[in-house]
Amino acid sequence: MTVLKDRVTSRMVAPVMRRRLNPFLMVAVGAVLVVVLTYTLPPFRTYQLATIGAYLCVTAGLTVLTGLNGQLSLGHGALMATGAYTLALWQNKFNLLAVGIVVAILVTTVAGLVIGLAAARLRGPYLAGLTLAVAVVVPSVASTFDETFNSDQGLSVILNPPPESMTVEQWQAWLCWGGALVTTLVLALVTRGRFGRDMRAVRDDETAAKLAGISIARTQVWTFVISAACAGLGGALFAVLAQSVSPGAFPLTLSLFLVMAIVIGGLGRLTGAVIGAFLLVALPAVAHEIGEASGSQRLEGNLALTFFGVVLVVVMLAAPGGLASLRLPRSWRARLSRKPAHRAGS
Repeated sequence: MTVLKDRVTSRMVAPVMRRRLNPFLMVAVGAVLVVVLTYTLPPFRTYQLATIGAYLCVTAGLTVLTGLNGQLSLGHGALMATGAYTLALWQNKFNLLAVGIVVAILVTTVAGLVIGLAAARLRGPYLAGLTLAVAVVVPSVASTFDETFNSDQGLSVILNPPPESMTVEQWQAWLCWGGALVTTLVLALVTRGRFGRDMRAVRDDETAAKLAGISIARTQVWTFVISAACAGLGGALFAVLAQSVSPGAFPLTLSLFLVMAIVIGGLGRLTGAVIGAFLLVALPAVAHEIGEASGSQRLEGNLALTFFGVVLVVVMLAAPGGLASLRLPRSWRARLSRKPAHRAGS
């Protein structure tokens, strides 16, 4: 009986251990890939790689909030601004980057808690309207209190030079992707646990979730807080990349781009967040090159939004679940899964 019990227990634990190990393995592979790319890409491409990592912190938290919990936020650009300004103020006074990033996350978490408590009482367009108002108000606050935030000119971010063994772009890429990989690892573990099941239950049917003993308001508030913390980290990393912060760096269109990016990538999937972060860098870069070639700054400003709109329509028609939901053709999957026939007598 003891042997049988051990076998049953091992069969039950093995799949759980595999699920727990997968995120760690993917993070390790991602870390190795980033290190290799930083030594092979030119400086500007390495800077773009760092920018993708900073965006990934935000898109990962937003796709969990919207895709797994069903809360639509149009104010994550404002949460990024909160983290960026917090880091700038901290660095200009203390110049301790690691502590400053933690402080930026904590301040944005508190802001997310306040917004989440209000958002837990709202549904549908009312929730979107609240977060949209936040996206409009926060940059206006930075412009109004010019003594603290230096109005529209913004604040510079004091940073110590990187180690002599690496370039500035390499250091930025390692810092941003370090934060991005930790963020995705934590979110992967959270969404695979009990809290992740609660988020999905609230998203699918609030009445059934409430009957199952799940606190609707608590689940929604904590999900918003987690997503806000991710946005604060992304905003702090953007402040490090730009070495300055200003209201113009976090316009309303940034929040709209973030939502479109996670929808195109695939709602509720961390792989979709990676795709969305890549698009947030790639599509504006293409629009910038076309705008420079045409010599029209107005065309450049409108092209990025046009590209996102066209890609969004095409993806929703071809793959309603986003690019992350695409699968290989059935014939390809059959060939890959087909096992070679064993010879007789072997």
